[in-house]
Amino acid sequence: MSHPLPFISRQQAQAPFFVGVDLGGTNIKVGVVDDLGRPLSWLSIKTDAPRGAEDATARMGQAVQQAIRQAGLQPQDAVYAGLGSPGTMDIPAGMLLEPVNMPTWKNYPIRDRLSFHCGLPVAFANDAGAAAYGEFWVGSGRELASLVLLTLGTGVGGGIIVGGFSIDGEHSHGAECGHLIIDYHDDARMCGCGQRGHLEAYASATAVIQRASEALAADRTSSLHQRIAAGEALSPLLLAQEAERGDALSRDIVLETARYLGVGIVSFMHTIDPAGVIIGGAMTFGGHESPLGCEFLARIRQEVRSRAFPVPAAKTKIDFASLGGDAGYIGAAGIARVAYRRGQGLPL
Repeated sequence: MSHPLPFISRQQAQAPFFVGVDLGGTNIKVGVVDDLGRPLSWLSIKTDAPRGAEDATARMGQAVQQAIRQAGLQPQDAVYAGLGSPGTMDIPAGMLLEPVNMPTWKNYPIRDRLSFHCGLPVAFANDAGAAAYGEFWVGSGRELASLVLLTLGTGVGGGIIVGGFSIDGEHSHGAECGHLIIDYHDDARMCGCGQRGHLEAYASATAVIQRASEALAADRTSSLHQRIAAGEALSPLLLAQEAERGDALSRDIVLETARYLGVGIVSFMHTIDPAGVIIGGAMTFGGHESPLGCEFLARIRQEVRSRAFPVPAAKTKIDFASLGGDAGYIGAAGIARVAYRRGQGLPL
């Protein structure tokens, strides 16, 4: 895995040190950062969710200590850990409630159990909220006072940072950005959550594949037919490749996705008025490194300009994320830093 932020040495680092844990359904990423958000070490272990929450949390605790050693630190040098987790949760209580991808982990006190296993106090956050904080702290949003992060993957994740804090909401369901309603009609597309019309139902990788499949089934002319007939699976990457080769259907699907995102982004702008909206996740169609990615971003901005109030339309930064897969653990460490500094009575 590549690391957008280069690792620094113990000698270059500024104490105190924080550990970030990014819990996923398949893998768990653990990394150590210094007080300026610069990574010193990183490792990944398998989640092995069927083995149960306690087993995984014990291995997370071991990984935290391993990452500290790998960074060239003593155990006492790390002062706080942060955990970003998917699934419904009670953040103040530190509880996982009903994580969809880990059904046997219901009502599990994951924050306190991780603290027990790693020997550090632990701050708890939604995984997308942690990623948003990473981009806010040291990523594309580092010069912004507030932001919304949208992560495009199997679903559409989201995080909102205002005043240096993640907006978690009264019931730990804040910043569910993918479930913003952009189509209220009775026949609106079905979201993976079981409700209709959500942004995720139109702009996630799952939705892109579904919309492309429907177009192909309607016998739209496309070079995708040949790729699929040759045994390749329909995916956003396949669409991106064919769009870059001039396939009109593939390009239409990509740019239509940008329009849906623009519609959703305007609602966030009119509700929160953030300084910036950052687009991340696995489905950015190459980002700034690709002509298609640049066109995708330009279409999002165009849609926003056509729909938003003039002042936020002119002033809100809309750009790609820059931390990639590192955003989760760096942001979790950043949320740990916030908890530590609040506890010490220090400014954020």
